[in-house]
Amino acid sequence: MIRYTLTRLGLLVVGLAVASVIIFLSLRVLPGDVAQLIAGTNSSPEQIAAIRDRLGLDVPLAAQYVDWIGGVFRGDLGTSLLTGTPVTTELWQKAQVTVPLGVFALVIALLIAGPLGVVSALRRGRASGTTIGVGAQALAAVPVVWAGMMLVVVFAVWLAWLPAQGFPRAGWNDPAAALRALVLPALTIGVVEGAMLLRFVRSATLQAVGQDYVRTAAAQGLTRTRALLRHGLPNVGLSVISVLGLQVAGIIVGAVVIEQLFTLPGIGRMLVADVGNRDIPKVQGELLALTAFVLVIGFLVDLLHRALDPRQRESAS
Repeated sequence: MIRYTLTRLGLLVVGLAVASVIIFLSLRVLPGDVAQLIAGTNSSPEQIAAIRDRLGLDVPLAAQYVDWIGGVFRGDLGTSLLTGTPVTTELWQKAQVTVPLGVFALVIALLIAGPLGVVSALRRGRASGTTIGVGAQALAAVPVVWAGMMLVVVFAVWLAWLPAQGFPRAGWNDPAAALRALVLPALTIGVVEGAMLLRFVRSATLQAVGQDYVRTAAAQGLTRTRALLRHGLPNVGLSVISVLGLQVAGIIVGAVVIEQLFTLPGIGRMLVADVGNRDIPKVQGELLALTAFVLVIGFLVDLLHRALDPRQRESAS
């Protein structure tokens, strides 16, 4: 286990290094001049040159990368060119919206996919199982923006139960209002991601039903459902754990879109605004932080899966 952990940790570091280079270089090919944007349209060439010199934009790319990545190792993701605020400070502020949104969405997705996926597999060939399967296929194909708009129409416009947009100024100092503001966005992401995960749970459950140990338990007097619940669900759970990293990545992508739709002051909305403003240090810090989060989640999921799966421990020994 220690050797496996060190190997996966090395791959994580390599992945982060490669991602940092890709992020850094890709942002340098965007059209426009940051110095021109900061100086304004009526600025003189001398003023633009002075800004480029002050921000280090006239330094070779290799030197810029080394300076940036050195700051990252010190916990400094850079400073916004437009506001002068440290990127880590703004990320921490915005994460207080994005992280709870992602957690709520993941919980909703699991609550949808787990029970309904198992029921759909156990009732395969029946009307209820077919209905769940077809519904999951349809929901998985729905664009997250369209799903959000439909939920707004139903729960915010027709029923007037929940707010359609915004986040309370007091933030989590007013927890009730903050939770109400996140219900529709989290439900939007959770329903779509849950429909995708449901199909995987259904497939894993069908595979478990066909295993010898489930058939043996059924032959000893247990019903198929009880045999699956007692002996098959642990393997289904392991299969679900193995795809949680992909689900987290999907939730982050959904959060970028949903925060725009619901005007939530999170990382996704900040990232879109910063790309439009050509705030390169801020954008590359945000992208690196999001990439690191996804890779770390994948790393932890791999370790958890290996720790819980006795077959992998036996093969390693």
